[in-house]
Amino acid sequence: MSTLEITRDGAVATIWMNRPEVHNAFDETLIADLTAACRQLDADDSVRAVVLAGRGKSFSAGADLAWMKRAASYTVEENLTDAGALAAMLRTLADMKKPTVARVQGAALGGGTGLTAACDIAIASSTAVFATSEVKFGIIPSAISPYVLRAIGPRQALRYFQSAERFDAARARELGLVHEVVAPDALDAKVAEVVASLLQCGPKAQGAAKELIRAVAHQPIGDAVVADTVQRIAHLRATPEAKEGVAAFLEKRAPNW
Repeated sequence: MSTLEITRDGAVATIWMNRPEVHNAFDETLIADLTAACRQLDADDSVRAVVLAGRGKSFSAGADLAWMKRAASYTVEENLTDAGALAAMLRTLADMKKPTVARVQGAALGGGTGLTAACDIAIASSTAVFATSEVKFGIIPSAISPYVLRAIGPRQALRYFQSAERFDAARARELGLVHEVVAPDALDAKVAEVVASLLQCGPKAQGAAKELIRAVAHQPIGDAVVADTVQRIAHLRATPEAKEGVAAFLEKRAPNW
């Protein structure tokens, strides 16, 4: 994967976007590589958590200008294929069964904001800057919209999708786009702290928790939703992982994961 570097630290895999000379901007190759990396790591049971990061000064500055220039001459069919690849990459990241953490510094613009929102957890340096800047180029933040809307809600999106204003990490935390903001020299320590918490928990339960959120979010609390939650916990309690978790707690020992 020419645009990525994947490192491992025990059960933690870090995907480094590795185009620092262009602030890790997207092009067709980075999109394809990131899709493949997410699929590969999601299928690897030895990986418990995935961190998404960017080499250099920036997390990701969004679309590569050369790629945008090429896309301007595409046919409708070519644009459909191109947009479909970006949408598939974001969905692959968002739908991973294991926890994902965005490590964000510097520019996180356009698609960089989308990547931040597509990860389960986002930790930002105080230097990070965000924007849904697409309307400045006469387009819309379409592929990233499901994930950004999930994070900040439609009311805030009405402002930022139309104004393309840049906002800092503190504002991103207020909006719900990121969970934590820390000083630049504390970024790696905070990511490590959050990942350590993730590793203490049952991996299958974490995947089931993600599915639970998708099933319950924005649904009316009625008979169908309540019945679904009952079914989910009843089936999970019978799994070996749940039995081991309860036994470890009662026996005051670490579980086997």
